[in-house]
Amino acid sequence: MSDFVRIHPYQFVHVLDLNTNIVHLVEGPKTLMLQSHEKLVAGPLPMIVIPPGHYCIVNDPIRSYSPGGKCDLDLGQTKVKFHGEAFPLYPGEYLAAAPNYIKGSGDYSSAIKPLPVVKANHAIRLDAIIDHKDEDGIWRKAGDIWQLKGPLTYKPKPEVRIKEIIEPKIIKSGQVIKLRATQDTEDSFGNFRVTGEEWLVKEPGAYLPGVFEEVVSIEDVMTLTQDVGLHLKATQTLTDLTGKKRQAGEEWLLTSDVSTEYSTQVGVEVVQTIKKTVLKKGQYAVILNPIDKQGRPQYGQKELRVGLSSFFLHPGESLEDNKINSAYVLSENDSIILQALENLDDVVDGKKLNRKTGDIWLIKGPLNYIPPVNVKIIKQRKTIPLSKNEGVYVQDKHNGKVRLVMGPCALLLKATEDLWQKELSDEVEQLLSNGGGLGSGDIRKLAYYEQSIDPSILKGRDKTRVVTYRCPSNTAVQIYDYKKKTARVIFGPDLVVLGPHENFNVLSLSAGKPKKENALKSLCLMLGPDFISDIIEVETSDHARLRLQLSFNNHFEVNKNEETSSQKIFAVPDFIGFACRQIGSRIRASVALTSFDSFHRYSAKIINTAVFGNDSQGNPATVLKFHVNNLVVSSIDIQSIEPVDVKMRDSLSKSVQLAIEISTKSIEASASHEAKREEQIAKGQLERQILKTEKESEKERAKLYELRALASAVESTGQAKAEAQAQAEKLLIESHSQIEIARLKAEAAEIEHDALLSSQNLIRSQEIDFKKKQNSLYVSKEKAYAALEVRKFTEMVSALGAQTLAAMANAGPNNQLNLLQSLGLESVLLTDGNSPINLFTTAVELVGQQSEQNC
Repeated sequence: MSDFVRIHPYQFVHVLDLNTNIVHLVEGPKTLMLQSHEKLVAGPLPMIVIPPGHYCIVNDPIRSYSPGGKCDLDLGQTKVKFHGEAFPLYPGEYLAAAPNYIKGSGDYSSAIKPLPVVKANHAIRLDAIIDHKDEDGIWRKAGDIWQLKGPLTYKPKPEVRIKEIIEPKIIKSGQVIKLRATQDTEDSFGNFRVTGEEWLVKEPGAYLPGVFEEVVSIEDVMTLTQDVGLHLKATQTLTDLTGKKRQAGEEWLLTSDVSTEYSTQVGVEVVQTIKKTVLKKGQYAVILNPIDKQGRPQYGQKELRVGLSSFFLHPGESLEDNKINSAYVLSENDSIILQALENLDDVVDGKKLNRKTGDIWLIKGPLNYIPPVNVKIIKQRKTIPLSKNEGVYVQDKHNGKVRLVMGPCALLLKATEDLWQKELSDEVEQLLSNGGGLGSGDIRKLAYYEQSIDPSILKGRDKTRVVTYRCPSNTAVQIYDYKKKTARVIFGPDLVVLGPHENFNVLSLSAGKPKKENALKSLCLMLGPDFISDIIEVETSDHARLRLQLSFNNHFEVNKNEETSSQKIFAVPDFIGFACRQIGSRIRASVALTSFDSFHRYSAKIINTAVFGNDSQGNPATVLKFHVNNLVVSSIDIQSIEPVDVKMRDSLSKSVQLAIEISTKSIEASASHEAKREEQIAKGQLERQILKTEKESEKERAKLYELRALASAVESTGQAKAEAQAQAEKLLIESHSQIEIARLKAEAAEIEHDALLSSQNLIRSQEIDFKKKQNSLYVSKEKAYAALEVRKFTEMVSALGAQTLAAMANAGPNNQLNLLQSLGLESVLLTDGNSPINLFTTAVELVGQQSEQNC
């Protein structure tokens, strides 16, 4: 390390004297040579320069400094430096916001801070760190808080801490600010406020909260219209804006009838905004806990209000079910059921009736009905239209009886009646939706039930509607009445209608091949003729087991007009399984006595004899009748016979397969021979076509060569000729173009001249016509004026009359004559021989002179 330290201007270093262990300051510009007992501990560092309007804080400032001597530091104290000359940090000092500066970082910009500038209507809030006296002579104790209002630039002090800059709260027109005192203080208007007290400031403008004032909220002044009111609640005892004293917890309604606007009041809470309830014509509302004239709620009471009307709900009041109801408009087909909630008097058709609590009655339309508050509407009903084959179940609530009502009619239930739901088992519901049959697997009979599917049931059955079933043709349905304990049979095609206490007799039939019990559920019994197919296994006398697939025709013999015969066909619930078991047992017994070879030869005869037997005369019978249910089997068909034993079945299938293979190979050989023959024919035709095509292509190639030679000749001589022809045509076209341009210019000039001439002629003719029309109008106007004057004079003369005009004409001379006579003169004409003298004129002049003298 070098012993020389170059210190530039405005730089400083700290040097430690190892002998005395004292650090002293050396400022530049200077070249410092370190002695053997000296050590450089900081620097060179730039001096601190504070620009205008800024400051910095120095921690542990030095009290007095003497180079090489001991220095006293105010440990834990601070010193504020403002704009001035550059200064160094003395040993032991450091910048508050840049503690690493003295360690050699060289950057002290983070320690330089701008002076707090407080704008107008703003304030700076200060906190005293230690007891001191400020520049105004006020003694501040540690912990005191105060604020200075702007505009000003605050110079920080070591004894004071800046808490924050307070911004003003802007109170707009129509707003108020709510304040709360955080401790006992005096507000900006000189009023003393205790801790927790709240008050309002309403003057618009900028409001600067005090030191111990807390802004609770800035709230808008609420404008009350005809349709809006306020639900208010007093949180403390006070006098409201209307001058009425309110107790703590009291609630009231403020509307525009009292005040058009509402500003927040201390001690008053706005619970909610209430809109005016408007009832239109035909509407009504039931008010719960209505307010009486003294403003007290009548708890448990109700009040009915009917439109046209409007009102506010007072605190404590509410709408029943929170809704406005419309009046019940009942047509001729409508009715409603009512129940009295308490004793009341009712008027029906002019008769006064006393209804007791709990009474139920019905009213019919047409009318508009608004129920009183002591009447409850149980249900609104409409007339149920029932067409033919439609019906409903109706139950009387008094005695519980259920009856069936069928159409066509219009049913209006009584007050004590209601629709009754008929419940059916899930099995019957599923059978009805599938047309009456339900089964698993591939059952032929299921397709027969599709014609009986009712589309309305697929959408969901209305349990109050009568249960119906479309009984298919040539079938029978058994209905059981559980109340009467009787059964009835309906033959199709017909519509089955269940009574209130009736239900279907569901048949569980065997189905499939071989037959399985309960595989088919059915509501109807097929009377036939029909056929039943089944697979049975038999064993011959020589123990050959065979599988037989049989199909036999069947039908029921029934007298539809006789009840006993009708009920007998349902004596066996599973007639299919019963018939298959009976016929199978007969066939197995007969085949067991026959050998395989004999059965293979005479199977049809053996099976027919086993099923039908012989008649009384010993001849083969043709029918088999089961007397228990009158089921008749008329014929039997053997569809297939195959061995059950696998080895036997394999050997039979191998012999059949071998015969099929021999036949297949012969057919394959003949087909292969025919294919080869056709292939050779096709190859010959293809070779001939190739030769023919090559011949045609050679001809076309020769023509191509000829055309190429001709094109070469034309190409060699045609270029020069084409250029000459093009030049000649160019000159010819240019000449024709010049001629055409000259001709077009001449035509254009001629057209312009003709157009100018025609336009001038047109203008002249228009001006002449204008003058003629103007003169004609002037003459006609003068004539009209003259005629008007003549007419005016004529009408004036006729209006005044001839005598009046004569009197007016003679009035002047007569007056003059009378004047002369009053002067004693006679009406004599004096003359000197040359000019006559008229004494009338003299009289006029005399009268004129007399008038002037009087004036």
